[in-house]
Amino acid sequence: MARKSKRVQILEAAAQIVFERGVDALTLDAVGKQAGVSKGGLLYHFKTKDGLIEALVHYANQLYQHNVQKALEPALSQGQYLNALIEATREHRAENAPITSGLLAAHGTNKDHLAPLKDTYAHWQHTIVNEGVDPVDATIIRLAVDGLWLSEIFEFSAIDEEMREAVLNRLKMYTQQPK
Repeated sequence: MARKSKRVQILEAAAQIVFERGVDALTLDAVGKQAGVSKGGLLYHFKTKDGLIEALVHYANQLYQHNVQKALEPALSQGQYLNALIEATREHRAENAPITSGLLAAHGTNKDHLAPLKDTYAHWQHTIVNEGVDPVDATIIRLAVDGLWLSEIFEFSAIDEEMREAVLNRLKMYTQQPK
């Protein structure tokens, strides 16, 4: 397994702080301590807390794009991206939870930092409505996946693992129904 760069270690430390203690606990001192880097080492990578949060959103965006790309099934005749969104949600929930929490920091401090993620979602939306599934159904499926994801971020998910899997499986099945 490749060693993570200091920059990634710092970003993941920042995300972990938000995940465990909330946005108010996100300070440069706390991040340096969590990442095991000196103040100078932290400031070498991120001059400000705002810059750290902006980088955290870019990191999360790249991670989500990678997860979806990795889950694409080219053999599917329709609904490739929808299926990939479902599978990425299924497979990466635990490992992405802290990084996802980092988005809350961006939302709470500077919503403009969310622009890369908004662009990614716009691309995904454009793609899913043009890949053979009824556009309204495709959008409903994406929103259902997003709803599951968000309910888990905020710990509102009132369903057990068995129901979660059944929901994801049903959504996946819907992507293969003819237009």
